[in-house]
Amino acid sequence: MSERENLSPAERFSLAKKRVPNPSLNSFLELIDFGLDEFQEKSCLALAKGKGVLVAAPTGAGKTIVGEFAIHLALEKNLKVFYTTPIKALSNQKYAELAARYGNERVGLLTGDSNTNSEAQIVVMTTEVLRNMIYANSDSLITLGFVVMDEVHYLADRFRGAVWEEVILHLPKDVKIVSLSATVSNAEEFGAWLDEVRGDTEIIVSEIRPVPLNQHVLFGDEMIELFAEDQKTLKVNPDLVQRHATKMRQPIQKPNRGNRGYGGSFEKHQARVPKISKPEIVDILDEADLLPAIFFIFSRAGCDSAVRACQSAGIRLTTNEERQEIRRIVETKVYSIADEDLATLGYFDWLSGLERGVAAHHAGMLPAFKEVVEELFLKKLVRVVFATETLALGINMPARTVVLDRLDKYNGEGRVQITPGEYTQLTGRAGRRGIDTEGHSVIQWSGNLDPTNVAGLASKRTYPLISPFRPTYNMSVNLIEAFGRDRAREVLETSFAQFQADRSVVGLARGIREKQISLDGYAKSMECHLGSFADYAAMRREISDLERLLASGRVREQRGKDIRQSKGRHAQEQRLTDLKRQLKQHPCHNCSDREAHSRWGERWFKLRRETDAIIEQIEGRTNQVARTFDKICDLLIDLDYIHMVDGELEVAESGKMLARIYGDRDLLVAEAIRTGIWNQLDPAGLAAMAASLVYEARRDDDAFEVKVPRGNFSDIMEQTHEIWDALEELQRSHKLRPTNPLDFGLALPIHRWATGSSLNSVLDAADLLPGDFIRWSKQIIDMLDQIGQAGGAEISKTAKTAVDKVKRGIVAYSYYG
Repeated sequence: MSERENLSPAERFSLAKKRVPNPSLNSFLELIDFGLDEFQEKSCLALAKGKGVLVAAPTGAGKTIVGEFAIHLALEKNLKVFYTTPIKALSNQKYAELAARYGNERVGLLTGDSNTNSEAQIVVMTTEVLRNMIYANSDSLITLGFVVMDEVHYLADRFRGAVWEEVILHLPKDVKIVSLSATVSNAEEFGAWLDEVRGDTEIIVSEIRPVPLNQHVLFGDEMIELFAEDQKTLKVNPDLVQRHATKMRQPIQKPNRGNRGYGGSFEKHQARVPKISKPEIVDILDEADLLPAIFFIFSRAGCDSAVRACQSAGIRLTTNEERQEIRRIVETKVYSIADEDLATLGYFDWLSGLERGVAAHHAGMLPAFKEVVEELFLKKLVRVVFATETLALGINMPARTVVLDRLDKYNGEGRVQITPGEYTQLTGRAGRRGIDTEGHSVIQWSGNLDPTNVAGLASKRTYPLISPFRPTYNMSVNLIEAFGRDRAREVLETSFAQFQADRSVVGLARGIREKQISLDGYAKSMECHLGSFADYAAMRREISDLERLLASGRVREQRGKDIRQSKGRHAQEQRLTDLKRQLKQHPCHNCSDREAHSRWGERWFKLRRETDAIIEQIEGRTNQVARTFDKICDLLIDLDYIHMVDGELEVAESGKMLARIYGDRDLLVAEAIRTGIWNQLDPAGLAAMAASLVYEARRDDDAFEVKVPRGNFSDIMEQTHEIWDALEELQRSHKLRPTNPLDFGLALPIHRWATGSSLNSVLDAADLLPGDFIRWSKQIIDMLDQIGQAGGAEISKTAKTAVDKVKRGIVAYSYYG
């Protein structure tokens, strides 16, 4: 740690003022009321010199100040600046901050839901909006000087990560990119790629938390330090290890046989030290002055249950004046929601919890309710929030303490341990800069929680950034339209995914060179003066394989065609007989050193097989992104979305339609529009079809009966599925990845919503929480907008009406409220 990091904020501010390292930076410091940390100053100076920057630092370290300096530079140079975020909530939050600083007239917001002052000099937007602007060759890019990519580690997201790479690759080269990332273990690799594709890029990595983290284990009702007093060594606390071992040796308390959880090893371990309740933990934290706190519980139902438990236990963390302020803020926020909808949304129980200073925060909640919780938490009116891990994804809600209910979670298939990266992200919320001298994390002890393993998890602060980038149909036609095939292929070959694959190939190739030396040595050792011992060894190997195959009773395939059992066995037996005869006739069969040569031959064969496997890996990774693009192009040629004209690829009119459709279903939507099968749907039916394109059920229930709207929907659904089936077959023939079948589970509820049914009846039919319903409705509206923009006049009119029918009531409120 540098001497500067040991200074107080006031001392750092004073030092920064005295240095005046750069006129632009000096004028920026006049706008803020604190000094810069070393990594912030270094990043800002690099930007002032005309470089791009990658800044990787822990949550809460103050990375965004670098993005704000880029805004300052853009204003000085009279250039535009875009500030991109991965989620709309972050965009809304950043827009409010910048508008307060620079004025509403200079700041715009583009999120898909909102289009506010889009031609402003400073525009906050989601990354997808910027990607679409690039493909549309928007005029807004002409005077663009800087792009801030906040939370750029989202590039590793397997669903949306490709968007970040598209933006980085396709932005004009004179635009400087400010990449802000959580601490990742391969920041240098990512920075090296940025430097290669964007030009001069400086990599600034800081692993210093601005507020130190003090980590505890809640052992029963006693708080024990996770690490020994000498925090620099990060050695697990021996007292904690001893207590854990002692408890694990004690006889298991006999649990109540009526308990439905009895019988599992985890429950048996729990019997040794019963977990105390959430209200009891709140009391412990309150007495220790460790509030406000965020409890991370990996279950929405668990979050809601914890709030109810606090209410039942009489927890009250607010004064009369604070309760009045909470009610005023809440009523102002929800005044336009209909009374009957408020009852459906559980408003009154939610408000009761808020007035006590406790709340839940998860994706199943109405977005407006989550926003109120965030606002009240920042105002210190809500002191305890029970949240799922989605809260850790960048929303500005730091706490004094973070409590982890457990260190494993359900991933859709089974319970898995959280990763070091997830642990870092969650505990990164602990410690409020400028308020707390240290943050605190608290983990509840249980029998399956080994302190040594927990310490290992807690001591790892980094995780790798791995690119999931792959071309899509929409991306391919946009690239061909913008650059032509050859240039598009070159662009794809510069993706971070290919960069990482090529680096891995270097290591594999080095391994091949080492193995080849050994192969040459083995080949020399098995040389025979009577003939080619390599041929002789190959025959021995094949004989051995055939004997093993026949002994197992299995018959292999030949030339990819199934052989009937009797015929196949006869062919293999005949081949074995012929090989044994040839082996005896081979000159090397009579060599006196035959067995010694054979041992070297076996080593050579085994190593040769390993080497061939590595070569196959290399061939699979070399140009893998561009080769996927080639396959997509071949398929799109088959379907007439692009044409070959004078040796060049040109995008057909149908391809231009495909270029306006984004998402995993891009080609299916384009085919359905082109064939006109959706033209006969009414607006509610088209909304139901759009739901089937975007919806993925959370349940894993094969017995769940899907009901669909009456009328012609079933027939059109079948036709749509036939198109999907035909496309799957075509993709298989081109060796492209399959897509998931359509999910019609939300079709009927959305149809009912679009025809005027109440929110309560639709939520019951959909078996969805309000927040989930809002989220799916927004995606449905987005899909309908795409269909309307891409389709002909008839379906465009239907799609526009469908949008109006879905965007009503609580859905409209979530857009405009």
